Formats: sequence, C-alpha cells, structure tokens
Amino acid sequence: MTEAASKTIKGRTGDWEMVLGLEVHAQVASKSKLFSGAAVGFGAGPNEQVSLVDAAMPGMLPVLNRFCVEQAVKTGLGLKAQINLKSRFDRKNYFYPDLPQGYQISQFDQPIVGEGVVSVERDDGTTFDVRIERLHLEQDAGKSLHDQDPNATYVDLNRAGTALMEIVSKPDMRTSEEAAAYVKKLRTILVYLGTCDGDMEKGNLRADVNVSVCRPGDYEKFRETGSFKHLGTRCEIKNVNSYRYIQQAIEYEARRQIEILEEGGSIDQETRLFDPTKGETRSMRSKEEAHDYRYFPDPDLLPLVLDPAWVKSIEETLPELPDAKKQRLQSQYGLSAYDAGVLIIESDRADYFEAAAKGRDAKLVANWVTNELLSKLSSGGHEIANSPLPSSDISQLVELIENGTISSKIAKEVFEHMWAGEGRPAQIVEKRGLVQINDTGAIEAAIDELIGANPDKAAAVKDKPQAIGWFVGQVMKATGGKANPGTVNDLLKAKLGL
Repeated sequence: MTEAASKTIKGRTGDWEMVLGLEVHAQVASKSKLFSGAAVGFGAGPNEQVSLVDAAMPGMLPVLNRFCVEQAVKTGLGLKAQINLKSRFDRKNYFYPDLPQGYQISQFDQPIVGEGVVSVERDDGTTFDVRIERLHLEQDAGKSLHDQDPNATYVDLNRAGTALMEIVSKPDMRTSEEAAAYVKKLRTILVYLGTCDGDMEKGNLRADVNVSVCRPGDYEKFRETGSFKHLGTRCEIKNVNSYRYIQQAIEYEARRQIEILEEGGSIDQETRLFDPTKGETRSMRSKEEAHDYRYFPDPDLLPLVLDPAWVKSIEETLPELPDAKKQRLQSQYGLSAYDAGVLIIESDRADYFEAAAKGRDAKLVANWVTNELLSKLSSGGHEIANSPLPSSDISQLVELIENGTISSKIAKEVFEHMWAGEGRPAQIVEKRGLVQINDTGAIEAAIDELIGANPDKAAAVKDKPQAIGWFVGQVMKATGGKANPGTVNDLLKAKLGL
C-alpha cells in the first residue's frame, strides 16, 4: 500500500480523506498546583488535596507557580518552538459542577509557547512533521462522580487547579496511525524532558482529537491557501487516553461523517465522547466558539514576562532528546534504525542498554535487551528501571558468548535461570555445567561416530549440501547442545568433503 493510498477511504460516492488535528493535555510534573500550594498526586481521598484557592472561596487570589512556568518553557524548547517572552492569563467562562470558580484560568491569544514542530516516524520507518500551533498553560477542573449514588452527583476537587499544558497541533495528520504515532512521540519527548510523567491510564496525558473528512485534493488546496473552507466541518472527540482508543475513535468518527455526507446530510460542529466498550463516538454538546467562553484577561494576574537569560539557562539544562539519542546510538554503536528506535522509546531503556554495552558487542547487547529482556519485563509487568536483572548481568551474559564460554543457544537457557533468580550468568554456567565444548578432539569423535553410523547420509551430502544441517543437529544433540556450532560446522565440512 502506498502512502497516498493509505490516506484514502472508499465511500459509496467516491474516495474520501480524513484530516486530523490534536489538542494534547499534559499534566505538568509538579508537586503543587498552578495557582496554589495544594499538593498534586494520584490516589488521595476525595477532596483531600484542595486549598481555599482551588475551592474558589471568596477573597482567595491565585499566585502563579514559577516551577510550572519553567516546565512549560522547557517543553516548548524541546518541541523546537518559539518561547514568547510575554504572555497573559485569561478567564475562560463556562459552568460545570466541578469548576467552582465558574471559569478556568487559561491562555487565549497570548500563549507562553508559539509555533514549533515534531518529527514523527511511521510504522514503516518513513517520517512526517507535525506543526505545533501553540502550547499554553491552564488549570484543570475537578471531577464529577456519577456512580456513587443513583440520585446524586458527587464532586471531587482534588484535580481542580492542577497545572496542564495544552499542546495544540496543526491539522497535519492524515491517518489514525499517524495520530497515534504523534501522541507516542510527544509523550516520549515530555517524559525525556521530565515535564510530564506521560501516564495515560491516570489521565495525566490525554488527547482531544479533531476529525474532519474531505475529498482527495482538498487538503492540498488547504495547505496552499491556508483556508479552512477546503476542509470539512470538524468534530472534536474529548479526553481520549490511549493510543488504541485514539485510532478507534478516529476510524469510527471518519466513517460516521462520510455516511452522513453521502446521504446528503451535513456535519454539525460538535464535541463528542468516545465509548470504548461500544467502539463508537456519541454527541456530548454543540461545539462552542471562542466568543461563547467570553474570554477576558484575568484581573488577578499580571502579564507573564520572562527574562531571556532565564530562558537561556533552561535551554542549557535540556537533556539529550529522543531524535538526537537515536542518531547517536546508531553512529556510536552501529545499531539499526529499528533497534535504536526501540531503545529510545524510554530514556531508562537507552540508559540500561548503554550501561550493558560498555566493552561488549553492542549489536548483541541490543538484541538481548530489545528481545529477551523486554519480553520478560512486559510479561512480568516490570519497567526496565526496576528490572530484576541489572545491566551488568546482560553484559556478563554477552561476554560469555563473545569469549566462547557458551553458545547463543545455551545463553537462552542461562537467561531463563537468571530470570528465575538463580544468580549471575557465570555462576549459573559453572553450577549447571553449561560450558560450551570447544575441544575439537571431543567434537571430532562425535562426528566420526555419527558418520560411521550413517554412511549413506554422509555420501548423499555431497549431492545435497544443505543436508549437512541434519548432521549439525545430531552432533549438537549428542553433546547436549554444548558443542561450539562454528567448530561443528567446520569439522563436518572437512569430514564430508564439502
């Protein structure tokens, strides 16, 4: 399937294409809220982390959290975005039971971060750029609980006032796979920066997905002119918190819009919710415009003015980011783009690899980390940061393979014993007698005995060289899998006249 074909959706009246833009809400990694000193954390009892400011008690005034501003600036720098030295907080007015102020403090036309760009890799290895329109700071609302009482709704304000970064993209994604890949890349960058923990299950990273459909060629007209009249009416799917749900919601919503348009109907601009149990979106409310929120500058907060020297000092503390790390792992260790890509998904994963690869065959270490180790960690519900096996154990295992003490096949057996907690690789090899047989005399004796017992098969190998594999297997079986495979192959070829 070509890239162009992958964007096309077949309808009854012809082809369609989807256009996608995302607004990602990332909870700022901070110990306190955006405008109060109340604690931030998951798992507290209802309303245990609420200050008088969060509860909007009369006379309470917001005080901006400097660290949250620093985290937003750091994120903007990591997204290669423009840092606006002057920005402003506004009141966004709407009325929900879990919004005690009756408004949300956000940023409207003067955000702290302007335009940037994120380079994203598709599953097939090709890349595309997603333009960032803006990043702004805002406070989160509380949470309405509808399942505690059949006749009442309860409100938990623990989240109220928690600092969020809303990262708004341009409508640059064309498939559900691209949208999921973008969120994955964005999450990786944020976690590397330490500005958000990226925990989607807890709602610390969630996406509002804007979906519209158009005919082939219309999107290109939009990119040329910048006019949204070439695109269809969009619907926004709120608070989607997994990559799989993002894709499912997009696929369903695009099909829903196409069916309406092909029946001669029109799309209403609205906010929708995704129901993962039914795999469908449903209407939540008509989509509000900016004027519906009656934005105006927050009178309790002065404009935010940043010192260029302070911004520069933050930039100097940025860690090595995923794209740079991937390139370095490829050039420094000779890894494939795929292996490097798997390793940089988490900074802890890349750090583990580099610690294990010191003085070792880096490609072999990468194979053990990305295959056996990650598979075990995933099945056991472990993160690599708390792996039961330290990086030094993988390093020692690879060393035993490199110096010929064990074969790659025996190494897998050793690894299973390592995972079972039986000790370090060298100890397991010695304790269980798994040392590879490198004695050519012993291997040669086994080969001679095998050829003597199977003269017909030995003669047939000259006409069918691939049949040597049977002899290799039998020799390995006779030696309990401990014979050096390279030595076995060399001696067999010599004995069989190949």
